Amino acid sequence: MACSYLIVEGDRASFIETNTTHALPFLLGKLEELKIPKENVDYIIVTHVHLDHAGGASALLGVCPNAKILAHPKTAKHLINPVRLIQSSKMVYGEENFRKLYGEISPAPEGRVRVMSDREVLEWGKRKFTFYYTKGHANHHFCIHDSLSNSIFTGDSFGISYPHLENGKRFIFPTTTPTDFDYEEAVLSIDLIVNTRAEIAYLTHFDGVDVLSDKAQSLKHSLALCDSAIKGAANKNEEDLSLYFESKVKEMIENAAVKQGVLLTKKDWDLLSLDVNLNAQGLKFVALKNSTR
Repeated sequence: MACSYLIVEGDRASFIETNTTHALPFLLGKLEELKIPKENVDYIIVTHVHLDHAGGASALLGVCPNAKILAHPKTAKHLINPVRLIQSSKMVYGEENFRKLYGEISPAPEGRVRVMSDREVLEWGKRKFTFYYTKGHANHHFCIHDSLSNSIFTGDSFGISYPHLENGKRFIFPTTTPTDFDYEEAVLSIDLIVNTRAEIAYLTHFDGVDVLSDKAQSLKHSLALCDSAIKGAANKNEEDLSLYFESKVKEMIENAAVKQGVLLTKKDWDLLSLDVNLNAQGLKFVALKNSTR
């Protein structure tokens, strides 16, 4: 349920996002289809360290001998030494689900990981990649603007929009997964993305969206509902919070769908069930953290 993007410059290539280790055959298959040798992959870029985005980075690096990973400094640290990342992910998903979803995660060699600074520009072929730090979904997140296509690869900073809902329509909503959701930073990141004046935002979940100013208003409305839900949880018992936030996330998604002219079916809600669960966990984490201050 996540995109990887392959950018081609002549006979050279770069990946943005890697999905999980299970995606490796698909990534290599695309290179083979385009007749691009693995040796010609220059960069493997990950927006942040969550494993549906970066879980396959070290595996892909292992078969692309001349590539380097480009990452946020906090992401780079966990790619080089993934022990804590693996442990925290197992706490969220459980041991069995972790193995099923993400497979084996191996360390990336430190010498092949390059940290990108905020607003740093990398020239590659006819393109300039500009890296923008975008907190809100995660504090180790950046987006990448591509000058040639005037597009921006947004990871999870510009929400989720599934193109394969049952009724053939799509809508956009934010993702608030554990453990770094920050309402104010998320809004600032959305504004930053719009202010790049990119024509298309390429979401990791899923595919390209346009008319970014309209999408931004919808996302900010949904984020405000999430913030309101956190504030409304102040006097609730911890055991009640999971059901409370699941209901609030469902309300937020339903509200976003209706405002964007989409009627969700049971099949759509089945597709969205993982997002509901993870978003609720993220909001609950913030609520509990706030209660201990």
